[in-house]
Order: sequence, then C-alpha cells, then structure tokens
Amino acid sequence: MSDVNRRRFLGALSATVLGGMGMARAVLGDPLQTPKARAAPAAPRPPGGKVVPAPLPPQPAPIVRVPLPGGGVLTKLPGDGNLLALTVDDGVNTDVVRLYTEFARDTGVRLTYFVNGVYRSWTENVALLRPLVESGQIQLGNHTWSHPNLTKMPASRVAQEISRNDDFLKRTFGVAARPYFRPPYGRHNATVDAVAADLGYTAITLWSGSLSDSTVITEDYIVQMAGKYFTGQAIVLGHLNHPPVTHVYGQLCDLIRARNLRTVTLNDVFLA
Repeated sequence: MSDVNRRRFLGALSATVLGGMGMARAVLGDPLQTPKARAAPAAPRPPGGKVVPAPLPPQPAPIVRVPLPGGGVLTKLPGDGNLLALTVDDGVNTDVVRLYTEFARDTGVRLTYFVNGVYRSWTENVALLRPLVESGQIQLGNHTWSHPNLTKMPASRVAQEISRNDDFLKRTFGVAARPYFRPPYGRHNATVDAVAADLGYTAITLWSGSLSDSTVITEDYIVQMAGKYFTGQAIVLGHLNHPPVTHVYGQLCDLIRARNLRTVTLNDVFLA
C-alpha cells in the first residue's frame, strides 16, 4: 500500500472510530450531548403554605340566654342540645395564638380564650384579636396573670394574680372578663373561690372534656380527643401553647359539621 493510500485508510478509520465514540457518549447521556431533564412543576400551594378550613355554616337565630347558676362550678352547658363551648387557655406560643385566631376569623368558629397576661403573645396579636373580641366571636376570660397553683398561695397573692390579669385585659382589649374565671390546672378551694368572687369572678369555669394538649402530643391524639369530647353541651378545654393543634383545624371543623354542633362562647349562653 502506498503512503498516500495508507494515510487515506488511517484517516477514514479514525473518523469511523471517533464517530462511534461520539454516538456512544450520546447514548450514555453525556451532558454535553443531551439536553438536561426538566423537573416536574411543583404542585400549587395555598398562600403561605397554610390550608384554610372551609367556613362553618352560618349560625341560626340567637340563643335564648339563661342566668348563670348560683354558686358551684361550670363544667358543661345547661340543658340538652347541640352547643359546644371550645375554650382555650394560656397563650405560651405567639404563633399558636395567631393561628387559632385566624382559624376563628376564617371559619366563624366561636371561642373563649382564658388568658395569662404574662405571655407576650397577647400584646403581639392584639391587632388581629381586637376586632373578634369586640364583635363577641372570641370571648376573653381570666386565667390569672402568671398561671400559678393558687391553692398553694395566701389570699393576698391570689387576689394579686386575678386583679393584675383583670387590669391587663381591660387595658389591652377594652373588655371585662368577669364573671368567668378558670383557676390554673383547675385547682381551687374555698379561699380561692371566695377571693375570686370578691373580685367579681363568680363563675369558676372548668370543663367536661379536654384535647389533652397542655403538653406536646400528636395530631392524631388531638383529633381522637376531639372525637371523644366534641358533644352537645360540652365545655372542652384546649391550649394556646403547642403547634400540633394548628395542623388539625380542618379535622376539628369536619367533626363539628358532621355532628351538627354549634360553637358558642360562654357569653352566648349565659346572662352575666
């Protein structure tokens, strides 16, 4: 073979080999030879990532209010019916207070908050809260200033705890919380009751069922407790402290609808 023919043969062979290598690289997905795959578009999310429960049905005609029972302790609403008083305590977590209040605003659920004024959540959410407090959709009750066990304190300290919180509620929200008082932990005795009554808090308000969320528990357990205690004429205890409850508002609304319950504040039911 002449030198010219040899060069032609080697050139053709090189072109064939290199072309084959290029094809192999393309088949194997060389990023320089193939277009980049596009990620699937993300599913749309509600503004802020928050799922808003559907509003509850409009409330029917106003309830005929009844006098508060004289003496004793409130643990449930009087009579037989479909009323549910969802009452939530404390206010440790600013975001939970905000989200509970937005839950009320967005769905129409009526709530009673038993406030500890020591927590900054109340002043940080005052602009959101005040319109609902003024309309009566959210009622404020007295839960003492700093949540102590009042049965371990002298009468003077009991009075101070109740009075300081009473002043805070009037100054911050422009409303009186009397006569509804919930002693921290539900603990009270004759001395606590007498001091509270002297200050105008004659209705010691406890509960007939609880969401058991004063500490961190699972969302499923909260829904389970709601399923047990969301019944007609119940006063149910919840807390404004930990985030899990804020993730199950939809399930709580579904339960209220399914059982044809009507949420109420204590002021909706009783003549003060």
